[in-house]
Amino acid sequence: MTCKRIFAALDIRDGRVVKGVKFSDLRDIGDPVEAAGAYQAAGADEIAFLDINATHEGRGTMIDMAAKVAAVLDIPFTVSGGVRTLDDFAALLDAGADKVCFGSAALADPSLIARAAERFGSAKVGVTIDARRDGGRWICYTHGGRMPTEWEAVAFAAEAARLGAGEIVLNSMDTDGMKTGFDIPLTKAVTDAVDIPVVASSGAGSIRHFIDVFQKTNAAAALGATVFHDSIIGIKQLKQELAAHGIAVR
Repeated sequence: MTCKRIFAALDIRDGRVVKGVKFSDLRDIGDPVEAAGAYQAAGADEIAFLDINATHEGRGTMIDMAAKVAAVLDIPFTVSGGVRTLDDFAALLDAGADKVCFGSAALADPSLIARAAERFGSAKVGVTIDARRDGGRWICYTHGGRMPTEWEAVAFAAEAARLGAGEIVLNSMDTDGMKTGFDIPLTKAVTDAVDIPVVASSGAGSIRHFIDVFQKTNAAAALGATVFHDSIIGIKQLKQELAAHGIAVR
């Protein structure tokens, strides 16, 4: 049985960790390097960093941050946000990131996924999907959830997998920061459509929510932010409860 992974998510703006609700009302959490080290000590399997303003200046900030994080972490970490070119991708890997995710750029030009997979290997290539429900389907958004696209989320996930992505980080804009649970219908639809790992993101507020997403979908991992930042639950406690419910964890 494949073990499920627990990600701690760190949204980065201007070199600081922030968190909000539905991609807005951001509050400062702290220093990303310190936070990453603390989450490693707490038992996280991986850390996910997202540059949420992704300006040209911010790209330099993220490369510097990745190098500092790599110096203190023994667990894998992923970087996403503002990754527009293969050179951006390579710079973050060179700085120490284990995986790099395309988001808006891949929606505009999906061939980036195939070219990155060919150059760096699929295991290094992630795709971040920000999706919002629209009737009976989910629409992909770009630019930090500001701009809708013509891509439907399940279709784009399938296309990303076909092109060589090694993992999908799936963000539900409807549940982000709400602490009411993961978006089970969205997560199930995407995990049923692809044969690569999917990281369920957005909405965790309790241990029960993690149990539900693993029992009701094929998610390979689940991600927490506010629930960990605010010490609503501890990662070690979470893993103990998951194991008690028959869910294999690391």
